[in-house]
Amino acid sequence: MEGALNWIMTLIKSISGIRGTIGGRTGDTLNPLDIVKFTTAYTTFIRRNGGLGQDADFNQNRPTIVVGRDARISGVMVDNVVCGTIMGMGYDVVNIGLATTPTTELAVQWLGADGGIIITASHNPRQWNALKLLNRKGEFLTAKDGAEVLKIAEEEDFEYADVESLGHYINCDEADQWHIDEVMALSLVDEDSIKKAHFRVCVDAINSVGGVILPKLLDELGVEYTILNGEPTGDFAHNPEPLEKNLQGIMDEMKTGKYDLGIVVDPDVDRLAFICEDGTMFGEEYTLVSVADYVLSHTKGNTVSNLSSTRALRDVTEKHGGQYSAAAVGEVNVTTKMKEVGAVIGGEGNGGVIYPESHYGRDALVGIALFLSSLAQKGVKVSELRKQFPNYFIAKNRIDLTPETDVDAILKKVKEMFAADKDAVVNDIDGVKIDFSDRWVHLRKSNTEPIIRVYSEAHTMEEADELGKRLMQVVYDMAK
Repeated sequence: MEGALNWIMTLIKSISGIRGTIGGRTGDTLNPLDIVKFTTAYTTFIRRNGGLGQDADFNQNRPTIVVGRDARISGVMVDNVVCGTIMGMGYDVVNIGLATTPTTELAVQWLGADGGIIITASHNPRQWNALKLLNRKGEFLTAKDGAEVLKIAEEEDFEYADVESLGHYINCDEADQWHIDEVMALSLVDEDSIKKAHFRVCVDAINSVGGVILPKLLDELGVEYTILNGEPTGDFAHNPEPLEKNLQGIMDEMKTGKYDLGIVVDPDVDRLAFICEDGTMFGEEYTLVSVADYVLSHTKGNTVSNLSSTRALRDVTEKHGGQYSAAAVGEVNVTTKMKEVGAVIGGEGNGGVIYPESHYGRDALVGIALFLSSLAQKGVKVSELRKQFPNYFIAKNRIDLTPETDVDAILKKVKEMFAADKDAVVNDIDGVKIDFSDRWVHLRKSNTEPIIRVYSEAHTMEEADELGKRLMQVVYDMAK
């Protein structure tokens, strides 16, 4: 059923970009015509909002846009369409090729560019691809800016450059090393301790750009490694979302006893999960918790995660004397809240670590370096480190949607059901979160897939799953 629905609802236009499956009819899927339209709308937005070419002729002071992509099968096609369209608008393109999402974000800063486009569908299956849009800071567009791009795409008559004013195309193959150098220069990355620990790690790079950059990072850190699924073919060896049910291969490899740590990334390397030395999951939610604990032990301050993330971050933050804040789901929402409260570390419970000393973006390379630093300094096994944190369990379920599903109406009814419950606190800034004294459940429409995500947390997995499925049944009953 999941695969069928993915092919029915295959083009998602949102404030964060455009995402869909490759092939099919225009307007229904991610295809060259829609790619041209949205790339043109984005470059038009850049010109209007501070690009160097604003109110200038095409042949003067060309704006520059950075383009990077993951290794998806459709990546070359989408990349060619995007870059050609940008040049057709009279903009210069700096193409950094196969690159992680955080590498592309940082490249916008390093090159002083006016924006960036990341060609990746993140954790989505192989038939998907997407355009993620960045501002001149290398950060995702705000909701307001994203809405403006969507409006331009639907309403504008576009004007392209004449033959004398086309943009230039520039290849750049240095971005990976720039990224690694940036990580190694972070004050809390303890290179000496990591090298002395002689770590042996196993990495599942899911046949994408992690297989290109992570060996370079681990070489710099002096870590011995084995790479699984390292060829960046885009033909993913398994479902690319880094969840336990998809990771049996590396979990079995870890059980051989040859490694101290397992590392798993998604195709664009902004999500990060760890596996303990005995082949058990460290817990994707605890990637951020563990890194935050390390950062807070050296740097006093506040933290932020999204509404769907574990309470353990709040507990760890308060232990170190800081304040925890929750944001709506979505990287730009988290980074906005981080700036508001002056957070020294933040991110999302899906394994996304955001460390402002580096940049305001989820970055698995930063997460790996900080985690290894913590592990080396503490001198413990990964499973022992996990036991140092409060124990919660999150059940992550989903409700697949049809085109006829009225999600907003369903969520409104759910909110009304619990509004009068004295034992529940209802938060509707992002879907509906129902917070009880010892557990919570959060229902929200995904920004990236045609589904309702249902996350629930409690002190046991059975209790968390039961709560989530109880709310799922409520939704199913409403949809009848």
